Amino acid sequence: MLGQADEYQRATGGNLFDDALADDRADAERIVVADEFWTAFVPYAARWPYEVHLYPNRRHRDLTGLGDAELDSLAVIYLDLLQRFDRLFDRPAPYVAAWHQAPAGPVGADFALHLELFTNRRSGARLKHLAGTEIGMDAFSNDIEPEQAAARLRELAV
Repeated sequence: MLGQADEYQRATGGNLFDDALADDRADAERIVVADEFWTAFVPYAARWPYEVHLYPNRRHRDLTGLGDAELDSLAVIYLDLLQRFDRLFDRPAPYVAAWHQAPAGPVGADFALHLELFTNRRSGARLKHLAGTEIGMDAFSNDIEPEQAAARLRELAV
């Protein structure tokens, strides 16, 4: 991820994480929930049928850089997202929550803290099985469009 961010900066002069967040905020169709501190969205090239990325609206390297208001907001939005995942199907959906933080030290100075949250279910009774191309070539296919997944997750607000 650090290598991709460095390559992106060399090619464009921009920050990969800032630009990705700006693009997704501009395309509100993929936003699930947002407030003044955080934005949760389904990425354009989601690997899983229901996958959400959560970014702070102001870039931080890690969780320790968050202020009190950002932490309070995170608690609300994170719980909201988990509850939406629980309401996706006729039973709670198992999920993976992967926090990405910059490594300690000078490496990754431009890295952006973010969460990748997804379930391995495509429906209440069906798992998303990875095909050979997904496992071997890291070329994911998805039968749910990101905009459809985001719309479904937005419908599940309390």
